[in-house]
Amino acid sequence: MKTLKFWEGEFGDEYAARNKIVPTHFQSRVGMWSDIFKSLTDVKTALEVGAGQGINLQAIKEVSDSKLFAVEPNEVARNSLISNKVIPALNLRNGHGEAIASSDKTFDLVFTSGVLIHIEPKRLRHVCAEIYRVSRKYIVCIEYFSDKNEEVPYRGHTGKLFKRDFGAFWMDNHKSLKLLDYGFVWKRVTGLDNLTYWVFTK
Repeated sequence: MKTLKFWEGEFGDEYAARNKIVPTHFQSRVGMWSDIFKSLTDVKTALEVGAGQGINLQAIKEVSDSKLFAVEPNEVARNSLISNKVIPALNLRNGHGEAIASSDKTFDLVFTSGVLIHIEPKRLRHVCAEIYRVSRKYIVCIEYFSDKNEEVPYRGHTGKLFKRDFGAFWMDNHKSLKLLDYGFVWKRVTGLDNLTYWVFTK
């Protein structure tokens, strides 16, 4: 669990401090979620696994009335989620993707954004299985894309960032998933970080 300790500790604190909302970038994220929600219906509850400062949750508030929940291992980020009133404290869980403290099929939508890229490859299948378990209907994956599995140095660290075709990984390991949509968010015009998203239904 070295990677989890990494995000719970000082580096995770620094990450939380760096990732403040930039208004122009936030509007781009709202636009991304608006596009994603075109494929979703009747989403009453949504869980973000690895919510950070809650930028995605705040964007979802702009396009949906879903009741929002989060799992986040870093204390600084959790405190920010509460102090900034992103979600109620009761809806926030101190945890991580390998052990989500919720019953099966609890949330209509479960998603990650820039989280699976930081999961060690040998643990990725288990994290995705947990996400699949607690999702009632939809899974959304927003990550960096590569057509080959590769490790990328991350702010002077090794073993902390991995790129792959996450959409294919989901479909290969959970055959019942159906792809509803996918898209690319280009940094040059949005300010977001060249994100690829996939929208699945169970």
